[in-house]
Amino acid sequence: MPNYDAEYKTILIIEVAEPFREPIELAVQCLPAPEKTGLGQPGKETGDLLLVKDQDRQTLTISLGKQSKISDESFRLAGRALANWLIENGVRRANIDLDHFPDYGAKMALKAFCEGMRVGSFRYNRHKSSIEDASSEIQVVMHTSTGRKEYSKLVEQVETVTWAVNLARDLAQEPANIINPVSLAEWVIELAQTHGLKCTVLDEKELANINAGGILGVGSGSKTPPRLIILQYPPEDYTPSASPVVLVGKAITFDTGGYSLKDTTNIQGMKFDKCGGITVLSTLLAAAEMKLRIHLVGVIAAAENMISEKSYRPDDILTMLSGKTVEIISTDAEGRLVLADALTYAQQKYQPRALIDLATLTGGVVTALGHVRAGIMSNNPKLVKELFDAGERTHERLWQLPLDDDYFQAIKGDDADLKNSGGRDGHPIFGGMFLKQFVNDDIPWAHLDIAGVADNNKETRLNPKGATGFGVRLLVDYLQQNLESE
Repeated sequence: MPNYDAEYKTILIIEVAEPFREPIELAVQCLPAPEKTGLGQPGKETGDLLLVKDQDRQTLTISLGKQSKISDESFRLAGRALANWLIENGVRRANIDLDHFPDYGAKMALKAFCEGMRVGSFRYNRHKSSIEDASSEIQVVMHTSTGRKEYSKLVEQVETVTWAVNLARDLAQEPANIINPVSLAEWVIELAQTHGLKCTVLDEKELANINAGGILGVGSGSKTPPRLIILQYPPEDYTPSASPVVLVGKAITFDTGGYSLKDTTNIQGMKFDKCGGITVLSTLLAAAEMKLRIHLVGVIAAAENMISEKSYRPDDILTMLSGKTVEIISTDAEGRLVLADALTYAQQKYQPRALIDLATLTGGVVTALGHVRAGIMSNNPKLVKELFDAGERTHERLWQLPLDDDYFQAIKGDDADLKNSGGRDGHPIFGGMFLKQFVNDDIPWAHLDIAGVADNNKETRLNPKGATGFGVRLLVDYLQQNLESE
């Protein structure tokens, strides 16, 4: 068993009844030093587990890590560890006594613990022909003698937000032969009807009528035409006093790179190039289910970047919805083209009080920030702080990259107003600078480049391999903390 300084170790103590497949009682407690319990040490890493059998009882201990470093994320990891243990041991029902829950800001610890259980139990099994029990669910019942109403509301909210996160993962995971721009629009229409959102879809003819040359150019090479999908919450018959917050998402349902073709390594996983748009969808659905008092609009730019005799090419010049012209340097810099038209549409139709776009935009942001933080670029320091703080609270973290005017020279066009690529050095910033040209200076705007955090090529401590649903919890927190009921 690994050794560590127990003085600084904190563990969750969970009483476990036998057999596992029957309902079990989980009395969750928190103790600062495991050597005082006589239960042994669960391990060095947060979320490590140890099951100890002692005569007529058995106890599951879950490490929370060093006492000095305990945070909300510690409880998320512990929640995921518990969820996985329940699944692996075939448990169908668990009762948790909240009266013994640790008081680390009890509400926030409980919220994080429940988030960890919900997102940690996600499995993408939709296309597996044989799994042990695809329909089985674990029922976790929480009870308390005090604060029942407060805890109940908190847990209900967590259920809604994590449902949206897992939906985002589920949809993002779907391959391009199942989700393309047209079928995505059909899914969104159905979800909107079910959850009380208004949905409008612009097809290729309507996009041509409004001269949306960016999204049309990117989608020109595919047999499946592009779509611009607009979601509104609350429904149209509600007249809010404030202008809406508009969320814009890139949904490239598959990205070959076009004639600037990706290599065999980088082309696999390009089904995840729709994650920004899926996050926007899931955030709107969560807002509707939570009945947030805020006017919210989502604009999803959906296209498939393929190669054919109709594809756009390097050196082509596209006229965007805004009227600006763009010289194509790389057909693999397609996301900013569809986003530029979506940003323009959002401003023309809704005059937003805040405008936030999310996109798996550049591999360069992965080079800069790895798979830990998303990049944020903005024209508004207040909006940056609000989103940054939401990221810290939810552990969906951001880091600001600059947008100095000097960067514009790299994307200034030779034969058109703009180039869609400024080269490899600094290209996450060039992507943000390109988008900035399509945003009015007086509208608070932020661009989130989520390329490094939208999916994983291996399981992490909180997320399974594949789509992470990054951004849903962050955006819901931002909306609740800064804008709801204004």
